[in-house]
Amino acid sequence: MKFIVDECTGPRVADWLLEKGFDVFSVFRQGRGMKDIEILQKAVDEQRIIITNDRDFGELIFKNGLPHQGVVFMRLGNETSGNKIEVVSRLFETNIDLINNSNFITVTEESIRVRIVRKE
Repeated sequence: MKFIVDECTGPRVADWLLEKGFDVFSVFRQGRGMKDIEILQKAVDEQRIIITNDRDFGELIFKNGLPHQGVVFMRLGNETSGNKIEVVSRLFETNIDLINNSNFITVTEESIRVRIVRKE
């Protein structure tokens, strides 16, 4: 699996994914200041799943109908890096099969919600 970790999600999540052996593009380290639309396009071009805390990706995909390769949206009460890693780790341990190129996954500390985005 290949990921883009959004700038707002931070470098520690990207580092954790790298340690787990995933192919990761860290916006914080490699593309600071990229616009959301550029991140979304890079994800499509390189078949990467976006990991983000930014709700704007939902608007780009659901309201504007832009293509994507899958999104993990973290909607957290505790925005610390440690909590982000814990939530993503739990998602990977229990539901890694949900992470794919058509799902928009919203995770909180307590729940996982999956929306399948049909591609034309």
